[in-house]
Amino acid sequence: MNQDEAFLARLGYKQDFKRAFSKIELFGVSFSVIGILPSLAGVLIFAIPYGGPVAMVWGWTACAFFSMFIATATAELGSAAPTAGGLYYWTFRYAPKRWRYILSWLVGYTNTVAYCVGLTSTEWTCAVALLAGVSIGSDLTYTPTTTQTFGVFTALLVCHALTASMSNSILARLQGFVIACNILLALGVIIALPLATPKEFINSAGYAFGHFENCGLLVIVFRSRPAEGAFDISVHISEEASNASFAVPFATISSPLVALILGWGNYLSRPPFEYNADNMVLGINVAIVFCMGTDIKSIIGSPTGQPFAAILFNSFGQRGTLAVWSIVVFAQFFIGASAVMAASRQMWAFSRDGVLPFSSFLYRRNKKTGTPIYAVWGSALLSFIAGLMVFAGPVAVSAIFSACVVAQNISLSIPFLCRDFGGQEWVPGVFDLGRLGPIVTAVAVVWMAFSSVILCFPENPGPPASEMNYTVLVVGGWVCLCLLYYWFPVYGGMYWFKGPVANVGVTERGEEESQDEKLGVEVVTLREGTRSSSLMNELS
Repeated sequence: MNQDEAFLARLGYKQDFKRAFSKIELFGVSFSVIGILPSLAGVLIFAIPYGGPVAMVWGWTACAFFSMFIATATAELGSAAPTAGGLYYWTFRYAPKRWRYILSWLVGYTNTVAYCVGLTSTEWTCAVALLAGVSIGSDLTYTPTTTQTFGVFTALLVCHALTASMSNSILARLQGFVIACNILLALGVIIALPLATPKEFINSAGYAFGHFENCGLLVIVFRSRPAEGAFDISVHISEEASNASFAVPFATISSPLVALILGWGNYLSRPPFEYNADNMVLGINVAIVFCMGTDIKSIIGSPTGQPFAAILFNSFGQRGTLAVWSIVVFAQFFIGASAVMAASRQMWAFSRDGVLPFSSFLYRRNKKTGTPIYAVWGSALLSFIAGLMVFAGPVAVSAIFSACVVAQNISLSIPFLCRDFGGQEWVPGVFDLGRLGPIVTAVAVVWMAFSSVILCFPENPGPPASEMNYTVLVVGGWVCLCLLYYWFPVYGGMYWFKGPVANVGVTERGEEESQDEKLGVEVVTLREGTRSSSLMNELS
């Protein structure tokens, strides 16, 4: 038994996966989900009309800065307990004994659904981007319908589920290519966009850094979405990574940090205070605001439905835009593949502890690939069901996708607070913040609470019922359903849920391993009807 397996055994679990991911490849998974340029392209539809250049530059900076607090707090917990269960496992481990069961239950279900709905958002964004390319190729004469976009969304979902069903060794090797693709794409746009943009579309520094449209406050929160998606992804892949106690914090912190650097860049000015290729070292956001022109209405009203595509069209023309946009969609494709993988690992981990319906089925792994293909397709199915909401109109879509971010904020905040105020022993991993830990956690929780509140406001003041923001209703309804299931008479979770279930010392057939196979690790046997472990006994 190697160091990683022994560490996992102390957490109560046996090694199920091959540890195929290095720290760089684990970084690749997190970084690909951030998908710096594709994600930026996806949120410009909010940033430009509801904030403009100020939201794009300073909104990104503010969100990226505070997001680093969330990433750092997650990294510390991930180093201390690197298990695929992640947030709900940490909640049970560090929450007060009186509240650990219901809080772990709530976090587990919320995190599982948030990942599946987040997958819906990712696939839908990719489908819209792909069809925007078709619109560009048709000289902007083609406008896709909702049904056509949903068909592409479904095809992408199936394709990504097939990809995530492959061996994790193959998925790990792909990450090097994904990292290179995202970084080269970002650098390519940073360099080529200013060089290709006609002078009439070049903006002054005053406009780029100081002009705003409407109110940028709401968009500042929307702008945080690209970074938020990757905070705990590396945690869910931790049981497939070598030296997980170090690899998890490395990937969790470095991926949003690199996104911050590429997304913003450095501004080096010298007189005269104007844009030119000599005095600017641009990040993507800065490149865009300097090269987008000032006609905001034409950008957001483009037939492609994608403001970034309209900006590229003004700079590169049709052929150049098609070339760049094809690479953007290609990079977006890998976001979906990583998102399916992360969602399936969360579902698999929750099923391992017997919490989800059909857990015994979802927990199974394919004998040839070693991957949890039933959890992969289960995640895809939930994502498909959530995707049907697009036919209810844009208000329903906005509420569902905003609720996903709020749900993820809830899932992160609870274990953060339990770690500081739960009263349980804290044993740090190799990444330890020391006395700074509570401060970092406090800033992270306050920021997530703030962003969650803003996401619940409507986009415009005094809206009619058809334009209201129903995020509160969606999140509140889901929390009520979770609690109803927990307290349901006879069959509710309060009658049988005992938290994370140890399986160390048990084979996949349920047979106890021999003493030689345990290699001296202190474990307990899991028999039918008995749920206990060394860790759970410590917590009791």
